[in-house]
This record gives sequence, C-alpha cells and structure tokens, in this order.
Amino acid sequence: MHPVEFIREKRDGKAHRPEAIEAWIRAIVRDEVPDYQVAAWLMAVFFQGMTREETFALTEAMAHSGEVLDLSQLGPTVDKHSSGGVGDKASLVVAPILAAAGAVVAKMSGRGLAHTGGTIDKLESIPGFRTELSKEEFFRLAREVGLVIAAQSADLAPADGKLYALRDVTATVESEPLIASSIMSKKLAAGARAIALDVKVGKGAFLKTLEAARSLAELMVEIGERAGRRVAAVLSQMDQPLGRAVGNAIEVQEAIRTLAGEGPEDLTELSLALAAEGLRLVGIPEERAREALESGAALAKFRQFVAAQGGDPRVVDEPERLSLAPGVAEVRANADGVVAELDAYRVGLAVLRLGGGREKKGEPIDHGVGVYLEKKIGDPVREGELLARVYHREKGLSEALALLRDAYQIGAGAEPPPLVLEVVRAP
Repeated sequence: MHPVEFIREKRDGKAHRPEAIEAWIRAIVRDEVPDYQVAAWLMAVFFQGMTREETFALTEAMAHSGEVLDLSQLGPTVDKHSSGGVGDKASLVVAPILAAAGAVVAKMSGRGLAHTGGTIDKLESIPGFRTELSKEEFFRLAREVGLVIAAQSADLAPADGKLYALRDVTATVESEPLIASSIMSKKLAAGARAIALDVKVGKGAFLKTLEAARSLAELMVEIGERAGRRVAAVLSQMDQPLGRAVGNAIEVQEAIRTLAGEGPEDLTELSLALAAEGLRLVGIPEERAREALESGAALAKFRQFVAAQGGDPRVVDEPERLSLAPGVAEVRANADGVVAELDAYRVGLAVLRLGGGREKKGEPIDHGVGVYLEKKIGDPVREGELLARVYHREKGLSEALALLRDAYQIGAGAEPPPLVLEVVRAP
C-alpha cells in the first residue's frame, strides 16, 4: 500500500481496484496510515465520487475489517435500519412486530448524535435495561426470545468507526458512496439475511431531497443484493418529526402506546410498512405484521424482550413509570390558523439543547428531557392554544423554547405531508 499514490489516483478521478481498496482499509484498521492521509482521501472521494464497483468493494472491505456475525442458525433473520430522524422510535415498534410475526430480530444499534436520536439511548431509559451484551448472551436471547437489541460492538466493521470519526470532522459526511458503505458495512457484518431500510427525506434528515434519497436507497439495495442479502428501502418523510414525542424516555412511552394500539397514526403507518417489507423479504406473509400489532402479540413480545434484557417489564403496562424531567414548560400559538410547518430539525435541536442528545460521541445524555408535540402539520389552532410541552431541568430551556417557536409556522391552511413516499426493492 502506497498511500500517496492511492490518494492521487482518486484525486485525479480514477477508479481504485478492489484489491487496492481492501489493502487501504486493512492499513487504516492497523493504524498504518495517518489521519491526515485518510482525510485527504475522504475529501478526494467527496469530490470525485466512486463507481458502483468501487463502492461495493469498499463496503465489503469495511464489513470484513472485523468480526462478521453468522446468524444462519437462528432462522429468518431481519434487520431494520433508519438513516436518522427526529422522534424516530420506529425500531421499538417494528422489531417486536417482526418477532411476533415469526421473524428473528438480532440487532446491533447505535447511539444518537447531534439532532437525531439513537435506539440504544431510548432503551437505556428503561430502568435496568442492559444493552452491553456478550456474544453468548446475544445469541441466547435471539434463540429464546426472537428479539435482542444490543449496542454496536467495536469488533463489527471497525473500519467504519475510524472513517466516520474523520468524516464527521472533515465535512465529508454527505457523500453517497461513503454513506452507503458506512450503513451497509455494519448491516452486512451484523449478519441478518434480510434488511429493511428506512431512508429519511426532508428538513430533519441528512438527505433533503427525494432524488438524493432514492439514489442512496437504490445503491444500498444493490450493495445488499450483491452481497447475498435481501434488501428493501422505504423512503419516508422527515420534514416534521415522527409521532408526537421527541426525546428518550418520552419516545419509549409513545412506542409502548403504539404497540398497545394507542399510538399516533404516522408512527403506526410507518412501522407497519417497514415490518411488512421485512416479512416479505423472508417469505412471511406481509399481513402478519398488522395481525401481530392488533392482536397484542407484538406488545407481549416487547414485554418479554424488556424483561430478558434486565429491564423493568412493568413499564409496558404503565409507561408513566418511565420518569420524565420534572420541569414542564409550554409553547403556545401566537395566532389563529392551521399548523403549516413544523421543522423537524429545529425540534431535534431543541431536545439536544435540553441535554437529550449529544454533540460528540461518548457524551452523557439526560433520558428524561424531551418534547411532546400537541399540534402537527394540518392541525387547526387558536391563538394561545398549546402547541408543545417541554420536559426540562432548566438546562438550555430558553434556547429550546426559541427553537420550538421558530419550528412552528401558523398559516391559513395545510395538509399533512404524505409519510411513505415510495419503496425501493431489488429488480
């Protein structure tokens, strides 16, 4: 491996050979290449792009840069991944639906960063819930419960961790081949045979346009299929938050109520769409998703899952046991009309300022703070009527309230935007 030649090749717009990419990733994992050279290559990729062949080779090299789980003995395994959004607690609803319908969900999940939340942070708001599991525990729970969600192991796709840390500080995150290889390398290493992707589009997502989201979805589906996995991608709207709860404990409360049939329509709709795609990929009838939800089987599976990982199962019957921050502030409408806009990005930033998210990896977060959105796009309001309730401990409150006021735009009329925009499947 000659780093300068490798960097120059991409700088000049040439395509890397697969064996050169593999050697480059090996050298990065072994710390044989300094950060400044990796950063130079990332910027070259950002501007010059990569061919489909290069992207596939990069993903495979990253996936095999560490341990690769073999889930083949567990049955029809399905993974679900979101590209990141605000109020996105869909994994907490989709996973038990899938497991109750006959699939196996053995999932590695991440923590939240910036304005987007993470499944692990949400689960850790449940008293006693354990996300740090040994490999033996992970497989045992997958066999016994059919559902296990653990924190991402450092042994899975370690190249991605190194590359992402540099992408984050070199303004090279928004590169399609780098995004696709980052997401899919972790999914391939995690071992599931089928993967249902939720690709977010809009103000609260990393991808702002439908065209960009469709292109990324098509690339990730192709990568997965070429690697021998079944993949489908649901493109979903993220101009306004998903559901009405944004935070950690408050989102778990909403997920539980959704599993009990009492959740917001948009969260229910998206969760059923993603679960149906996951079941279809492993040959289980799609209608079993709705059956699992409406029969209560998915809620029962979630209760079993929480107890198996050390959490207090009483929260499933009494979601209010999940403690929220004691301070409550309100945002009220400044005019009569209809909610015309609810900027998901600003809502996510508000929770971040309250301490419910992290600016840098590894920072502690406050699981109890959050926002409950009483009004969303298309809802009529009167001047002085409650728009949002804020649970806080004083930290960042004034800034959070200002962000929420700016997030809401009251107009003469508006319709809620469509949630599921399209589905990308393999040909």
